[in-house]
This record gives sequence, C-alpha cells and structure tokens, in this order.
Amino acid sequence: MKTLLHICCAPCANQCIDVLRADGFELTGFWYNPNIHPFTEYRSRRNCLREYAQTVALPLLERDDYGLRPFVREVAADIEGRCVKCYEMRLFAAAQTAKDGGFDSFTSSLFISPYQNHELLREVAERAAKEVGVDFLYRDFRPYFRAGQERARELGMYIQKYCGCVFSEEERYLKPGKRIP
Repeated sequence: MKTLLHICCAPCANQCIDVLRADGFELTGFWYNPNIHPFTEYRSRRNCLREYAQTVALPLLERDDYGLRPFVREVAADIEGRCVKCYEMRLFAAAQTAKDGGFDSFTSSLFISPYQNHELLREVAERAAKEVGVDFLYRDFRPYFRAGQERARELGMYIQKYCGCVFSEEERYLKPGKRIP
C-alpha cells in the first residue's frame, strides 16, 4: 500500500518510517510545515529531513513554502486555538497531495508527539480524508517517541525545542501568568 507520510521533522519521523515499513507500507515523505518559524528554524528542520531521507532511501515530496504570512493569517483571530488551524493547513495539504499523487493513504509523524493534541489531530486528519476523498492511515506512534528522540541524538540530528510555531516558541520561555517584558 502506497502511503504518504507528512513529516514535521526527522526526529519525529524516524520511528514512524521504521514502523510503517515493517508493516509493509511503501512510503513517500511529504514536507509541508508553514507553521515553523523563524526561517532559520524552518530551514534547519527541512535540511535535517532532507539529509535523513537520503540515508534511509525515503522518497521525499516537498511543498517548500515558508509560510509565515499564510500561517499568521490563519491563526490571528484565535491565537490560543491556533492548533486546529495549524493541523488543518498541514493535513489537508497532505490529503490533497496523497490524492493527487495516487497514494492509497496518508498519515503524519505528528502522531508520535506526546505534546500534540492527539484527538484533535486525529479528528482533523479524518475530516481531511473524508473531504478530499483519500484514506487516512491512523497509527498512534506515541509509544515510539523516546526511541525516536534517542535515535535522533545518536545520529546527530537537529532536535528542536518547540512545535515550530512562533507562539509555541514564546510560550516555552514564559511561565504561567508571567508578562512579556
């Protein structure tokens, strides 16, 4: 079964790739992450994925749009509720790319992160699959998160400290109730 794997970053993807390949899926990676900011962060994650994909012979499709303005436009009305818009942007693009490319299904490395809203992510992916007309391959990769991080360190991969959006980057420095200086 040909499956398109949306990839947020190489450290999150390495275990997803191994698990899906072991289950017999023919994978192609898909890079589309307009949420990642600033540009230096975006470039670091993208380039790390490019290098890793080559080492594991993973075909990689890229929608290489640094999407600061589109992302901010999507989330500006509800910064606190931004995750749903972020998931929609990426998973609807993955679903459409899967359909257009003749893939049987799509999924995402986002499903490995214990820091993502897993149920919301799944709901958005299922809605994207239904609306676009392609199957969504659900896997809960969270049990493999630590192993993926360990492998990333062993391989010397770039490992980020936040989900990618500029608001998440801000939040990691602020304590609850602390004002921005």
